[in-house]
Amino acid sequence: MQWLRTLFRPNYAQKLSLLATLPLIAAVAAIALLVSYQSRRLAEREIAQLEHELIEAKKAELRNYVTQARNGFYFIYGSAAPDDQEAKDQVAQILSAMIFGDEGFFFVYDYDGNNLVSPRQTDMINRNWIGLSDSEGTPVVDELIRIARQGAGYHTYLWPKPSTGEEARMITYVTSFPSWRWAVGTGVFIDDVLASVAAARAQVENRARRTFYYIGGIALIALLVVFLSGMVINIRERRLADAKLKELTQRVFDAQEEERGRVARELHDGISQILVGVRYALDNARRRLMRGDGDGAAAPLEKGLDNLSTAITEVRRISRDLRPGVLDDLGLGPALKALTDDFRERTGIETGFSTVVFRNRLDQDSKIALYRIAQEALTNIERHAGATRVSIDLRGHKKGATMRITDNGKGLPADTASPGAGLGLRNMQERIEQLDGTLRILSSRGPGSGTVIEIDLPLSHLLPPEDEGAPKRRSVNT
Repeated sequence: MQWLRTLFRPNYAQKLSLLATLPLIAAVAAIALLVSYQSRRLAEREIAQLEHELIEAKKAELRNYVTQARNGFYFIYGSAAPDDQEAKDQVAQILSAMIFGDEGFFFVYDYDGNNLVSPRQTDMINRNWIGLSDSEGTPVVDELIRIARQGAGYHTYLWPKPSTGEEARMITYVTSFPSWRWAVGTGVFIDDVLASVAAARAQVENRARRTFYYIGGIALIALLVVFLSGMVINIRERRLADAKLKELTQRVFDAQEEERGRVARELHDGISQILVGVRYALDNARRRLMRGDGDGAAAPLEKGLDNLSTAITEVRRISRDLRPGVLDDLGLGPALKALTDDFRERTGIETGFSTVVFRNRLDQDSKIALYRIAQEALTNIERHAGATRVSIDLRGHKKGATMRITDNGKGLPADTASPGAGLGLRNMQERIEQLDGTLRILSSRGPGSGTVIEIDLPLSHLLPPEDEGAPKRRSVNT
């Protein structure tokens, strides 16, 4: 159910993925349309070529029919006079008998438009058809006579089929008998050609449609695969992020508990014991005063005051460790100097600190992060490095700010040199990642090999300078 809710209620990353697929959808649609258009154009050219070849074949067939018919009775026409009615009747009789196929026949019109021969449509014989047009308005008889007067030619029009009486497209070849003033010709219906062309065109349309569907189906499958893969990766990454968040939360709780335990131990083992000593000294002095021994009460009071001063110093140290006031008042440089001074006095390790005066240009988050990283690094050096010399360098530059912490200790083991291997190193890494910075650790195992921790902060964490003067360098070695 959670997966379904995630699927139908996408988050920002999934919406971004969906938005990114829109150009892909548009590209696939454009490709599909282009392929369909190109294939349709190619098919139309092929169909037009096919239609042209079929019609040319029909025309050649018609011309051959007329030529054969003319050759069959030319011996009559060639020797007859223009007014030889017997010869005309004989030729008309021959043409009336020349029928072919289911619809084929010869026709004869004189130049005045009178029909003389029409064996399959005898009701047209001996009637004048000047001005006859088909249902589309194409002149028929007038055009046939005009073509015959010019010698010979083809004419296409709609004509009733003798077998059905329904109009169909017809191609006619007509020639002339000039001495008799006759237009003689024959025709063939090309509805079979048109049907073949229509079938081919329908087939092309179906093929183009199938191609479009195939491309669309492939694109849809690809988009679903991409989307589902993105969903799976997103869900997996979300689970990993949730697990890391839980781990980080637990580590925060552990760090808080550890810090509380440390403060509690310091309060109990340090300040509490000192205050108990102060109470004992004050109680001892009170008893002596009650006995009238004023001179004897001075020593316990002096000891109590010394213990009270020590307690105050410890409270200040604990407060400084929790949150150094100098960091807020004077900035990062003085806070790091105080940290290194305290580190030198407490451990006896030679410490060097150098910095470029920032004029408090780092933002507050960067100051806290760099101070805590330096504090964590010095704690690790004190506990594990065995170093005799430590240096901290802090400077700003045109790309941001860099802090480098170097020691001459025994280095880190190979399995812990990478950031995030130990709790302290993980804390450093996470602090710097929150600021979009980088943490690099250079170390090799061996006496005196040392470790270098380098932290870079981007320029976005440096505030605009209050003074455009050149920065001053300050070096402190203690």
